[in-house]
Amino acid sequence: MAIQSLNPATGEVLASFDAYTPEHTRQILDATAAAWENWRLLSHARRAEYLKKAADELRHQAPWLAEIMAREMGKPVRLGEGEALKCAAVCDYYATEGEAMLAPVPVPGAGRKAFITYEPLGTVLTVMPWNFPFWQVFRIAAPSLMAGNTVVLKHASNVPQCALAIEQIFKDAGFPEHVFRTLLIGARQVEAVLDHPSVFAVSLTGSEPAGRKVAAAAGARLKKSVMELGGSDPFIVLPDADLEEAVKVATQSRCGNTGQTCIAAKRFIVLDEVYDEFLARLGESFGKLVMGNPLDKSTDMGPMSSAGLRKELQEQVDRCVRAGGIVRMGGAIPEGPGAFYPPSIITDVPTDDPVCREELFGPVALVFRVSSVDKAVALANDTPFGLGGSVWSRDEEGALQIAARIRTGCVFINSLVRSDVHLPFGGIGNSGYGRELGAYGIREFVNVKSICVG
Repeated sequence: MAIQSLNPATGEVLASFDAYTPEHTRQILDATAAAWENWRLLSHARRAEYLKKAADELRHQAPWLAEIMAREMGKPVRLGEGEALKCAAVCDYYATEGEAMLAPVPVPGAGRKAFITYEPLGTVLTVMPWNFPFWQVFRIAAPSLMAGNTVVLKHASNVPQCALAIEQIFKDAGFPEHVFRTLLIGARQVEAVLDHPSVFAVSLTGSEPAGRKVAAAAGARLKKSVMELGGSDPFIVLPDADLEEAVKVATQSRCGNTGQTCIAAKRFIVLDEVYDEFLARLGESFGKLVMGNPLDKSTDMGPMSSAGLRKELQEQVDRCVRAGGIVRMGGAIPEGPGAFYPPSIITDVPTDDPVCREELFGPVALVFRVSSVDKAVALANDTPFGLGGSVWSRDEEGALQIAARIRTGCVFINSLVRSDVHLPFGGIGNSGYGRELGAYGIREFVNVKSICVG
């Protein structure tokens, strides 16, 4: 089986790699297990030194890594450099804060002396997507490595060069051999990796179907899993919102990374009083976006990652129209090479149509008009997903009350929904379970051990 690297902007095959055989994969897992025996014994301070070196490499190599992302999955280089720097930040964060997060915690009242420790367990399997090919990996790898675990990566099959570049970063940073390894394997080999005795957990970021399959496989083997899946995030605009800022962030959220973001705002729920103005401003803002060559620093939107995913998005757009939706701009595949799709706005889709409960993974905004805050909250929660959401209002206390009613893993008020190294990140419902980042993230993949004296 060959794993191909394909440029979505041109259709050009960039490189082809032979998938690892089952025997080669087992050898890597054996080597990673052996490496863990020494890695787990290092002090937190020593592991932190390695992570800081990885951060240095990420900053140094950021322009080159951005070019790999641009060629392999279509991310504009300006955004790719930012992604590499964010990876450096998460390495620095856990290098600085990780030891305190993993320090023993005294528990008064449980015997003469009692405390909780956080101990490494072995190898974490990470199954990662292509849309943020470096960030998604490092936000799991950095805390897992700091905690004393080793990591193996099964990356999306369309970004093999990104996957190998990540492994090389750890090598360049001087990490002990086999502490982090990339596995060039297909999805069918994931269960075989979970069968290896050293692999005690899996973290997956991806689609709901992929999450269900891998979670089931992990459960059957009694191995822990963390699932960060899709989202259909609501973006609620109240009458007293700062519309200029709301539209600016709405454009960034929906069209950044060509709309291929799990925590992108996807359903814009706008109160009657400002609906027309918000819609007009959003269309104007979308119209200013530059779509083109991701290697050009002036480009805002590159292509979608593949023609296949673009076709799926168009089918969803067509279903919106058949249901009664009105295309205000975009909504059609452009002529010419590459998997490009324009910024698009659709209104008037009946909220009871099934397409409104799906995730549109591309630069398509569904805009809804509501007559009250209660109806806005009800529509925001009318989805099987529960990843993120935002509320826009100058009344901060009122917005906080609305945020408390939204069933998601995070809510941002007057701000872009994003993953932040300091905050636990993850969803509920069909958006998955478990948390990444912050203190919660580093404690997902450790043995929480109680020790009691007397």
